[in-house]
Amino acid sequence: MKLGVFTVVLGNQNLEETLQYLSKSGVQAVEIGTGGYPGTAHASPDELLADESKLEAFKDLLKKYNIVLSAISCHGNPVHPQKEIAEKFHEDFEKTILLAEKLGIGRIVTFSGCPGDSEGSKYPNWVTCPWPEDFLAVLDYQWNDVLIPYWKKTVAFAKQHGIKQIALEMHPGFCVYNPETLLRLREAVGPEIGANFDPSHLFWQGINPVAAIRNLGSAIFHFHAKDTKIDEINVGVNGVLDTKHYGDEISRSWVFRSVGYGHGHQVWKDIISNLRMVGYDDIISIEHEDSLMSPNEGLQKAISFLKEVMVFEETGGMWWA
Repeated sequence: MKLGVFTVVLGNQNLEETLQYLSKSGVQAVEIGTGGYPGTAHASPDELLADESKLEAFKDLLKKYNIVLSAISCHGNPVHPQKEIAEKFHEDFEKTILLAEKLGIGRIVTFSGCPGDSEGSKYPNWVTCPWPEDFLAVLDYQWNDVLIPYWKKTVAFAKQHGIKQIALEMHPGFCVYNPETLLRLREAVGPEIGANFDPSHLFWQGINPVAAIRNLGSAIFHFHAKDTKIDEINVGVNGVLDTKHYGDEISRSWVFRSVGYGHGHQVWKDIISNLRMVGYDDIISIEHEDSLMSPNEGLQKAISFLKEVMVFEETGGMWWA
């Protein structure tokens, strides 16, 4: 496995400054945003696709600092009920596909998206319960009329350009938010759909990441290292569904933390070990969204923590085997 960082947290630095900083920190890989919510601070598809010299300069910088590109990320909602919003996210994603082809990388990270409850909707509608039965009708519309047709068409386009892995982050608020919904879309669309496994979004839902890893197996395409701290006092009063601002840490039922500040070494050792057992021997990409730490402090603590639990250089064996 290699230690990586999702560079959006360092968007105030240019690409070379970012790579230099990460290389000195012992990071071996980067995941770079190319549109949608992550933005394009370190890689603009419009520029890189239009200018071959800029594309080559981009590649050369990665080589200069001996850093691997683990994925390019274009998180968005391409099935947003407002057509102009959906079209912008989709356009960004198509450009990301074309850029991935140019870069020779077959893996893109994104969200599944979430439609509204009908053709006339204005905002996405994330359904979390089956009753009243109106919600079942919403789910049927979202999945069968919008989500599956969109991803069938988009995956076909991606395959034409050599993209073999579309790693969907299982994120509440979108139709794919847990292993069951990820596998449902994969079954309907094809093996090009897989998971960007981010345990932070699973912890607060009550999902055991190790059990989820075992369940998904080879459908795990990429991994985000981010933690969540559950506040048992607030959960005991209000449960885990929480719409308060992320900055209101003391009142929330849970907050995102740097790895090690939500769960300890043994939990993360089990996560890393089980990834290895199901065949994922790839990038562990740190995503920093800890509102209690600066980007530098959060990244350095995460890097240090993960170096302790990522001890696998090659497959071991019993001395007597």
